[in-house]
Amino acid sequence: MRTHPDACPGAVELHQAADGGLARIRVPGGTLSAAQWDVVRTAAAELGSGVLELTSRANLQIRGLTSGVELGARLRACGLLPSDTHERIRNIIAAPLDDNQALVDALDTALCSDPSLAALPGRFLVTVGASVSGLGGDIGLVDDALLLAGTDTGVRVDDPVDAVVTAARLFQELRGTAWRLSEVDGGVRKITAHLGTSAAPRVTPAVTPVAPSPVTPGVPLGRLDAGQLPGTALRLTPWRSLVVPPGTDTSGLITDPASPWHGVSACTGKPGCAKSLSDVRADARAWLGTPHSRPVHWSGCSRRCGRPAGDVIEFVATGDGYEEIR
Repeated sequence: MRTHPDACPGAVELHQAADGGLARIRVPGGTLSAAQWDVVRTAAAELGSGVLELTSRANLQIRGLTSGVELGARLRACGLLPSDTHERIRNIIAAPLDDNQALVDALDTALCSDPSLAALPGRFLVTVGASVSGLGGDIGLVDDALLLAGTDTGVRVDDPVDAVVTAARLFQELRGTAWRLSEVDGGVRKITAHLGTSAAPRVTPAVTPVAPSPVTPGVPLGRLDAGQLPGTALRLTPWRSLVVPPGTDTSGLITDPASPWHGVSACTGKPGCAKSLSDVRADARAWLGTPHSRPVHWSGCSRRCGRPAGDVIEFVATGDGYEEIR
């Protein structure tokens, strides 16, 4: 059981990292209009380090900030910060190739409209769609199936928005100091008993990453330069890749599934993170080209931040090299 509040950064309440203030911008469903993307990348260039990081929850991070005030003002003006009180709980991952943004927006609006849900932890996660159902959401939707703690318990819903909000309220009432529904003793059972079950076949949670292509390019080590993709509408994926319109200039991105960059990720590492024991990005680049059959993630310490879901090979810095975890 957790004994302290989570410390997830927000877009206004910054985390103080070794390289300055770190802002995490929640992007429910990962969808950004061209105008919104230009606001974010310009803010990264003018207020931060000039680099944008893609997270495993399809959100964005800006590093090297001195204050979140100006960033917050810019995000509010373009519609990316609709609620200061709820902004850290706006974690909704959606299957990036599905037509689901309208449902995501309805879920986001409903969650932000309930004052009691502002107290949910920043780790709270909702997933929408089959291809992201295995990413460990506290609450998930796959058609009419409602998943709880990443498992289909048989709950079937007619109103998905109401069902998600109801489950979120129950989680908030039950959680105590827990950050995730899976940590609450009997939490899934109690919510399921409240919502009811059906005899429908169970959904098997899955993780189906988007393969690199000219319209679904990957982002090497999840880092974009603020000068990339100007004026482009895009959708972020939880695999540190993008969905972009046909004909987009994808220079510097991964468009070939055979690229050595495909499936390789890393945490921030040195010098940006004070807890990191190594410059993992440099070490990952030096390692690049080594054959690997599964995704590979490099971590600068035992916290293993940013680890993708699924079957992953990990290199975890120990201060005297790396421990390989398979």
